[in-house]
Amino acid sequence: MTAATLRRTTATLRWTAVDAWTMTVRELERRVRRPGALIAALAFPVMVVLMMGYLFGGQMEAPGGNYREFIMPGMFALTMAFGLEGTFTAIAADASRGITDRFRALPLSASAPVAGRCAADLVDAVLGLAVMALCGLAIGWRWHDGPVRALAGFGLLLLLRASLVWAGVWLGLVAKGPESVMVIQVLVWPVGFLSSAMIDPSTMPGWLGAIAEWNPLSATVTACRGLFGQPGWESHSWPGTHALALAVAWPLVITAVSLPLAVRRYRRLS
Repeated sequence: MTAATLRRTTATLRWTAVDAWTMTVRELERRVRRPGALIAALAFPVMVVLMMGYLFGGQMEAPGGNYREFIMPGMFALTMAFGLEGTFTAIAADASRGITDRFRALPLSASAPVAGRCAADLVDAVLGLAVMALCGLAIGWRWHDGPVRALAGFGLLLLLRASLVWAGVWLGLVAKGPESVMVIQVLVWPVGFLSSAMIDPSTMPGWLGAIAEWNPLSATVTACRGLFGQPGWESHSWPGTHALALAVAWPLVITAVSLPLAVRRYRRLS
């Protein structure tokens, strides 16, 4: 690589980073101007945690006997998965209102708008996990294997969310408008609940339990339960014994598929 090529590459990367930061700040400022939407987004998972922990928890059994500890890693992962709806809605709304077209007409790096959206969504995910963790601590959830392993568990949750951001971007760009979010809900909610997030897959019919064990969400949930030191089901199947590896592999596969699709769709917008 010649010195001139290196300078051009460095300048391009710097330009992309500055533009992506600008778009990230734009997305975060939009959230500050709409505090009601942010509060509602944070309140919903807290409400579900309290409902599952106190309203239904007394009637549900869990491995280890503590349903509240069993369910918290699952609720963390479900929150990361359901965040796909917010990404989809925002991207579809910008595309339908012509905002995305205006971005493409500006002297911006081509990847800056979607990169800014992804970065802002990850900030949302960090905030959401922090609020849910505080709620979990309030109802008796604890991590038992030290802060380093706990941080590794939260890292796996953010890795899952990062991969689903790109899936949400692609789906938002191909959708006809934000009203199509119902289609995403039909897809996301069954996938989310057909996992080990809420119940032990061994209680399901054999074929359904096998599907639940191979669910990418189950890999993250099972790995997080191990890292947090929470009770979990004893599975001798391949996905059950290799949950940590799958919790890293599945998000990488999702990203490898959805990121190129999102970039191609963005470039081909009319």
